[in-house]
Order: sequence, then structure tokens, then C-alpha cells
Amino acid sequence: MANVVVLGGGVSGHTAAAFLKRWLGKQHRVTVVTPNARWNWIPSNIWVGVGKMKKEQVLFDLAPVYRKVGIEYEQAKGLAIHPEGDAEGAGPFVEVEYTGQGREGERTRIPFDYLVNATGPKLKFEATEGLGPGGFSESVCTADHAAHGAEHLERLIDAMKRGERKTFVIGTGHGTCTCQGAAFEYLFNIDYVLRERGVREQADLIWLSNEYELGDFGMGGAHLKQGGFITNTKIFTESLMAERGVRWITRAHVSRVTEREIFYELLDGTEGSLTYDFTMLIPPFSGVGLRAFAKDGSDISEKLFAPNGFMRVDADYTGKPYDQWSADDWPKTYQSPLYPHLFACGIAFAPPHPISKPMKSVKGTPISPTPPRTGMPSAMMGKLVAPNIVAMIRKGTERPEHTSSMAEIGAACVASTGSSFLKGSAVSMTVFPIVPDFRKYPKYGRDLNLTFGEIGLAGHWIKYILHRMFLYKAKLKPGWYLIPE
Repeated sequence: MANVVVLGGGVSGHTAAAFLKRWLGKQHRVTVVTPNARWNWIPSNIWVGVGKMKKEQVLFDLAPVYRKVGIEYEQAKGLAIHPEGDAEGAGPFVEVEYTGQGREGERTRIPFDYLVNATGPKLKFEATEGLGPGGFSESVCTADHAAHGAEHLERLIDAMKRGERKTFVIGTGHGTCTCQGAAFEYLFNIDYVLRERGVREQADLIWLSNEYELGDFGMGGAHLKQGGFITNTKIFTESLMAERGVRWITRAHVSRVTEREIFYELLDGTEGSLTYDFTMLIPPFSGVGLRAFAKDGSDISEKLFAPNGFMRVDADYTGKPYDQWSADDWPKTYQSPLYPHLFACGIAFAPPHPISKPMKSVKGTPISPTPPRTGMPSAMMGKLVAPNIVAMIRKGTERPEHTSSMAEIGAACVASTGSSFLKGSAVSMTVFPIVPDFRKYPKYGRDLNLTFGEIGLAGHWIKYILHRMFLYKAKLKPGWYLIPE
């Protein structure tokens, strides 16, 4: 019997574990280790954050779901990976610390034959002074954060109904942030709710982002087909911002947030500030702090993980100059080059470099987005890792059979811009491939027959249907595996 341990129960880890158990059956053990007792469909946190959903609608308990399909479940956080075992003869294991199940604070070892690191990111609010729920800004990164933001928003709407004017600043809270898409959705859902409640004229909405241009989204922007024409995401996004009366500031690194003011630096070195009443700024991400140790007890963390804490996989980490980057730099199997029985998927793997061109201000401050790896790509990575481990177990091999580079796969994104079945809207966009390949697609880096975008009410219907479908899938209900990632 093989033991497969999955660290992390988010989109990527949950997907990997579910398919591993489905394909391995009762002959092998699959264990999920995650500090969270409840699974969160994070894309719908946006609607929680504006009061369109309750947080209970985007959460469910993991234990009964895993019990139903025979997956072992440990509510704990991973501390250290020992891929070689120890000097006393133990095989590979991971050190964990329990966060629930009545064993809080207890530490133990969980042995494994194969390990999938799908821990996701640490939300580094501390990278910017005053950022986050522990500081002065709101967040939609967790359901609890989003619910708190909705309460704050409701108080401001009450004040606006009394004639008070309010300023909302939404965007990224650091020069190296990713997940601009989540902030984009939140901005336009706030805009919609304020219009719906009759107070939009009392509000100033400002988009504050580290993107070089609007519509970059951490993927260098994109050209796309829209209404029979070829346009780009910069024009697409600028048009939407102008139509909804949103002012924007790009190329910005937020250096500090106080109770009423946001301080930022621009690429050209100028500094500015914004006075606000409500702000939601996405934090930068890093690895969760896992360590790694060799059989003799020596620390090998720097070999297994990149400086940002994400795990190195089969990518090119040689640090080539920007003009030498290529699609081939990106990992195809997400297998550790040092240990064939270790994999990392979703946000847990270390990208070889950004997708957007890296930039620094005249003062040396990095101000450019890091690569997005959330949602559909994370699920696809989890589904890729699962059959590779299954084949390695059954055939006794060390080389994965299947590949799924972000430079070879596409992604679909449906970004809500207002939640209502009759008057709502969403931006529906597909990009293929995620990482541009200018050798295969010399003009635009992507296949324009598979890269397009539209906005409208139908997109909102699709967004809501996806909400229902993916919660059904995540709960591993009958036929869950037929729903595509």
C-alpha cells in the first residue's frame, strides 16, 4: 500500500486528493493535511464582501466529505518535509502541528511515499505597514475577511444615504502583488451595489494597482477578439473603468496604510497619497514557511524552496534576462528535480519568472505583478499531478507521463461586475495559452481563435452557475468528476 499525502485542501490540493482517491481506490491511502476545517470557494468571496451572499454559502465542512470517499483527513499545518526520512531509519515523513480535532498544538509525523505540496500562499499583509484586517484595510482573501468588509460597506452606505460623500480605494497593496482579478471584481461589485442602493453619486471609486497598464492582470495583458475586432485588455479595461466612472492609478507600490490615508510610490519615483473611507488592497503572497531537512538532519530548505518560500519544480530557475525568457522555462509536471516523490501544484510551486515584464522604480522598488496561478490553472495542475502519481505507483517509475505547462494550457475567467439575475454583468474571458508563446504565436503570443472577451448579463448567469457547479464538485457529490476544471 502506498501512502500519498497532500498538504493543503484548497482548489489544487482538494482536486489532486479527490482524483488520487478515485483512481487509486482502497488499495492505497490518500491523506489530506490542511489547517482549515472548512473548504472555501474563494471566487465567491467577492459576493460575500458586498453582502450578496452569506459566508455560509461559500463554505462547507471537509471532514464528512473526505470520510464519504475514504480520504484520510488531518486538520493540521505542515511544518517540515523530510523527503529522505531520518538517521534512525524512518522513511519520508512530514512534520505537522494540529490546529483542530481536539489536538490543537500537538505535533506528529505523517509518513508518505508521495507528497503533493498544495499549501497555497501565505497572505503577507505584514509586507506593507497597516495593510489588512489586522491593520486598516479590508480583504476578500477569506470568507471571514469578506464578511467583515460587507459590514463596513453597509455602514458607509447608511452614511451616504444621509448625504455623506465617501471614497473607496480598491486594488493591490504592494508592488509585487498578484490577484488583480479579485480586486477588479470587488471594485465593480461595489460600484454595482452603490448604484443599486441609490448612492453611487455620493462615492468616489479609485483603482490603485501595481500594473504597468490597466488590464495587465499579471499576465502581461493580452490581445483578444471582441465583437469581431482585435483589441487588447488595456483598452477593454480602460473602457469599463471610464464607463463606470472609476479613476485609476497604476504603476504604484503601496508603502503604508494608515486609518484614513494610503501612501504610495510610482515607477517614476514620485510619491503620493490618497485619503479614503474604505479600502480593499490585495496583499502579496509568499510560501507558507515550510522547511525541509535531509536524512542527517541538515537543513535543505534553500535547495527545495525558492527564496519566496514556494517549492522548486521542473522549471528553469537560471535567472535568464527578460529578453531570453521563453515558454519552455515553465514547469510541465510540477515534480521536484531533487526528489521524484515530491510535487508542488497551484500557488505552492515557484514560477521561474514573472509573466509581466519586471520593473523597478527609480528608487529600486519592484513594481510589477507576479504571475497569477489561482482558480482554473490551480485545479488543472492538481488534476495533472494525480494521474502522474497513480502511474508512478502502479508502474514503479520515477518519470511522470503527463504534462500541463501554463504555456500549453488556457484559462477561462468569469469576473463579476455586478450580481443580479436581471441587471448584473460579468466579464467573460479566455486566454490561450496562459503564458504567452511568441515562437508559436509570433504576433501576439497567444492564439486569438481561443483568446477573447465579452461583458454582459449572460456572463453573470455563467458566473452563478459555476458557483453552484464547483461547490457541487468540491463536495464530491455523484458525478463530480464529470464537471471539468
